[in-house]
Amino acid sequence: MAFKLLWSLLIRSSVVGAILLAATGAIAADMPVPAKPVTDAELLTSNGSSESEQPTAPAAIPAVTPIVQVLSPVPSETAIADEISTEDKISTEVNEFELDFAEQEPVEQNLVEQNLEPVGDRFGNDSMAQITSVSQLSDVQPTDWAFQALQSLVERYGVIAGYPDGTFRGNRALTRYEFAAGLNAALDRINELVQAGVEDLPTQADLDVLIRLQDEFAAELATLRGRVDNLEARSAELEANQFSTTTKLVGEAIFSVSDYFGDSDNNQAVFQHRVRLDLVTSFTGEDALYTRIATGNARQFSQQPTLPVDLSPGTPDLTATAEGSLTPRIGGATDNDFVLDWLAYYFPISANVNAYVSATGGIHSDYVFSTVNPFFEDFDGGSGSISTFSQESPIYRIGGGAGAALNFAFDEDDTFVLSLGYLAETANDPSPGSGLFNGDYAALGQLTFTPSDRFQLGLTYVHGYHSSDNPIFDLGVGDEIFVGTSPANLVHIDRNVPAVTNSYGIEASLQLSPRLVINAFGGYTDLTLIGTEGGEIWYYGLGIALPDLFQPGNLGGIFVGVEPYLGGLDGGLTYRSAGFETDTTLQNDTSLHVEAFYKLQLSDNISVTPGLVWITAPDQNSGLDDYVIGTIRTTFTF
Repeated sequence: MAFKLLWSLLIRSSVVGAILLAATGAIAADMPVPAKPVTDAELLTSNGSSESEQPTAPAAIPAVTPIVQVLSPVPSETAIADEISTEDKISTEVNEFELDFAEQEPVEQNLVEQNLEPVGDRFGNDSMAQITSVSQLSDVQPTDWAFQALQSLVERYGVIAGYPDGTFRGNRALTRYEFAAGLNAALDRINELVQAGVEDLPTQADLDVLIRLQDEFAAELATLRGRVDNLEARSAELEANQFSTTTKLVGEAIFSVSDYFGDSDNNQAVFQHRVRLDLVTSFTGEDALYTRIATGNARQFSQQPTLPVDLSPGTPDLTATAEGSLTPRIGGATDNDFVLDWLAYYFPISANVNAYVSATGGIHSDYVFSTVNPFFEDFDGGSGSISTFSQESPIYRIGGGAGAALNFAFDEDDTFVLSLGYLAETANDPSPGSGLFNGDYAALGQLTFTPSDRFQLGLTYVHGYHSSDNPIFDLGVGDEIFVGTSPANLVHIDRNVPAVTNSYGIEASLQLSPRLVINAFGGYTDLTLIGTEGGEIWYYGLGIALPDLFQPGNLGGIFVGVEPYLGGLDGGLTYRSAGFETDTTLQNDTSLHVEAFYKLQLSDNISVTPGLVWITAPDQNSGLDDYVIGTIRTTFTF
């Protein structure tokens, strides 16, 4: 027994030395780093737009940074430890610490995923059949420094196999999993030989080679020790100062200089801003909790509304049409107060079903698979178009707040995806006429058809209830209008009655070339003023997006359409003028929205976007002067 044990230890030392000989060159090379979401409306869904300025997410939910798995130490048999302790410790620690350090990259849009090759790929468990000669490896030549070691492992011990393409790829780094697999294969083979009584396996030459290798690579091993010490220090500093192992911070800051031009101009040039800070947390690697803090000071340019609505104090933004509204108006606050702008959680239920729950600030574009408006849609952020109308169809701006949604994919390619969602504006209020089901709400259903990566079609339906003091297209905020004319938003408020809406929309996008994309949408809202009469609201638009215009990363866009307008009422387009008993006829002229912008991408994190919006016959009234809103938007993302 003592004789066999001695031979076993010697043989294992010899084979381990040969394995290290074949791997040391790869270990000494630079270790590979594993490869690594919203814009406002496209971060939550393929084309989702985030109503309260969510830069979030996306259809795809970011995955959390994976945790490096560490193998248990190799069994500490005396002879094995004596021969390989130094090399094994350094190789495994370099892999472990470099992977750990690489995992500290920020989230963005979609977090780090570690792709590990199967253990058997280097040592034959799941690769090509066991080779009988090193010459079968096409990338191993007799002049290679490790040729003799590989030849010995193949021909004497039979523990090496290559990749299915007949290569060994000896210059790439060795992972701990692969080393463990190779070591296990070698030890198993040695045990077989020992049990078979083979007694001439180890030779003095083998032991001499092992000793020579230890001396020859002493400098490289010392270098690796220095790298490990450096990585340990950097890793310790990160662990001591990191905000969280599960949470990443992403943000966007917008500076905009804007002015209003028109014959009846009572507005001044303004310098406005909005800041969003998103904490993105993942607990399983497949889910995402979004917590957004926002602030800002952007206000709408003023213009006398067509309807003489007498609203309660504290609602100045309802005194003007929302046509031509710029995206920095959405979300945040108008007095630089910090607010919890959005709190939502995304998580998968199964391979084809994803869920969304919003506690506050939710909008339909957060969860729908796509708003079908690529390049213009940025969840009301600073990287897409400049207006709230061109970013997404107004149908997604009906209602908002707290609620839940589901996305059902009918196939693995997401050719057909059904989105269903419900959002309540006053879900937290237990008083009568409020709450999750008795207050203002909007329920959405959408079928998105994506037959190819160049064409997409969406069919959308929204059913909503609107109390007598909340506009139609209000994103669940209640005291602001974000798109459309005042008649379309306020006619039920003017009559002091609640309204029920049933809205039908169609959205389409066609990519004619990598640098030319055409988007279009149209919608109709059947309006019922409870206890009185019914009406109809219409809206439609066509956009041309020019990605990489003049320079990669830049974006040009032209958008033409008609913002939501009141097309008719059963009792005629009339309203009761304040203080009078006679009815006044309401104008129904076409208010045209024409927009052009050009985003200049100065760097990965900074862009400047000049743009213009021209509104004709404002508030669907040709008696009002046309106006133009010009803006220069600077966007910082991090």
